[in-house]
Formats: sequence, structure tokens, C-alpha cells
Amino acid sequence: MTKSELIDALATRSDLTKARAELVVNCVFDSMTEALQKGEGIEIRGFGSFTVRPYKAYSGRNPRTGEPVPVPPKRLPFFKVGKDLKEIVNGSRHLAITGGDDGDDD
Repeated sequence: MTKSELIDALATRSDLTKARAELVVNCVFDSMTEALQKGEGIEIRGFGSFTVRPYKAYSGRNPRTGEPVPVPPKRLPFFKVGKDLKEIVNGSRHLAITGGDDGDDD
């Protein structure tokens, strides 16, 4: 699924216009990116968690010449799948589609 397919799915499943759905998706991704950039973790229960993992510097090799190339230390995002998502993907459990509370129950 691409970002635009996600936007289309959100617009279809909700009362949002496509432009509003795009704004929501961009806001969520921007907020997640900012949190990870600050080194904060993101936990979405049942889905999974995002963290940033540090990697040490190491010596790589240029595939053409075979000569060593220093690779600097870096931090990369890491995703750990949640139990519920794992079970749904493996077919041992079915996805229960739920809607949000729109407050119109009066």
C-alpha cells in the first residue's frame, strides 16, 4: 500500500474529503518522524512500536575495488511488530474493523 492508497482508504472509510484525509495522514507521519528524530519511541498497542537504534561505525568494502571504506555511526528507525498484528497477518486471528466514536450517540 502506498501513501496515496492509504489516503484513499481513509477518505473512503470516513466522512473525510480526500484533501482532509491527506492532511491527517501527513500530520500523523510528520508527528511520528519528529518523535523518532528526538529519539522518542512510538507505541501503537496491537500494531507495533517504532524506536531508533544506534549503529556503531564500521569498515565496509567498495564492491568494485574491494578497498575498505569507513562507514560512520548512525541511528536508524526500527519497527517491532505487535502481537495482534502478527496474529492477523499469520491468519490465526481476524481483523475486527472498528470505527471511532464520533459523539453522535445522543
